[in-house]
This record gives sequence, C-alpha cells and structure tokens, in this order.
Amino acid sequence: MRGRKEPLTVLDDVNLTVGYGRTAAIVGLSGAGKSTLLNILGLLERPDEGTVRMFGDETTKLRESARARLRGESIGFVFQQLNLLSGRTARENVAAPLLYAQGRELWRRHKLADEALRRVGLGERLTATSASLSGGEQQRVAIARAMIRRPRLILADEPTGALDPQTAGQIMELLFSTAREDGRALILVTHDHALARRADDVYLLDKGKLMPA
Repeated sequence: MRGRKEPLTVLDDVNLTVGYGRTAAIVGLSGAGKSTLLNILGLLERPDEGTVRMFGDETTKLRESARARLRGESIGFVFQQLNLLSGRTARENVAAPLLYAQGRELWRRHKLADEALRRVGLGERLTATSASLSGGEQQRVAIARAMIRRPRLILADEPTGALDPQTAGQIMELLFSTAREDGRALILVTHDHALARRADDVYLLDKGKLMPA
C-alpha cells in the first residue's frame, strides 16, 4: 500500500543476563538502540515481543501499577542528565524517591538521605543547594538518590559524559564498588570503551543485535 511504512526493529533477539554483584557495560554507536534497551530493562517501556525476567519474575505482563512499584523499589537510575530538583538541597534531592514510600522509609527519609550522601563523600554538603554543587558533586547526589532504596539493579546511561576524566573515574569507581560490595547488578551504557572494560562483562549493541565485545 502506498505510504505504508515497514515496522522498525530497534532490538533484535537480544539476550542479556546480569547477576547480583556483577557489572555489565553496553557500548555502541548513537542510534544503535542502547537507550531503548535501558528503558525496557528499567520497566519504562515494554518490548513488542519476548520477555523480561527480573528478580525471578516475568515483568512484561504485569499491570502498570505493579511495574511502577517494582521500578521504584528495586531499580536505581543514574543518567547523564541528572534532573536534580532546582533550589533544593542535596538532602532533599536524595530523599525525593522516598516521598512515595510508606512507614519507616517515609518518616526517616532525611536520615536515610544523609547516610546515602555520607557514603558518596558528601557528608559536609548535606544542605548545599544543587546549584552550588560542582558537576562531580551533583553526580554523586544523583548516585546517592539512585541508591537510597537499596535497589537490586542499577541502570546508568552515560553517567560521566559531562565530567572531566578524573572526576569521571572517581564516579565510576564509586558505582562499581557499590554494586560489587553490596551485591547489586549494574548495567552501564557508555561510548567510552576504556570505561566499559572495567566492567565484568562488555557487550556491543550494533543494529539491534547484542553481542559480547
């Protein structure tokens, strides 16, 4: 039929398994499907075919409310665009995910935020506003925010793209050590092959195909 477009295949027969305490890096050119893959892994999008098993459960057929609950409780996101709350303190930014929690997590959110910030080396910057923080400090706030609910899976999309090499190295060491020591699974998307090689497993995503690099 004239004007009819063929379906676009972004990901093709992708098979990825990452265990607790393991780190995996995915490299590939822009447009290869890396962000789409990360969105599917983060339960932000559903695949048209196939299954996504997470923490032992098949997630693709869950209701959106159940997916949102699982995402909020078990997945931490660290992105290049940090989306910190303007005019809010480091403590308030990190505590934000707990505003939708219940019980002890909700009323202890500021204490938990302080603990998370101290862990990433920002114990002296708890009340600093996001605008007063350096790029590296802002990224540390983002990591603390992602980790405050002790997620079982950490997803990082170009988390050091806007940082200088020294700060980027410190940030990634923090992410890798946190994942390994706490038994979290970490999946990192990056253009930096040197950075990717620090992960336990490295994959190349090319034209929708995922393969060991």
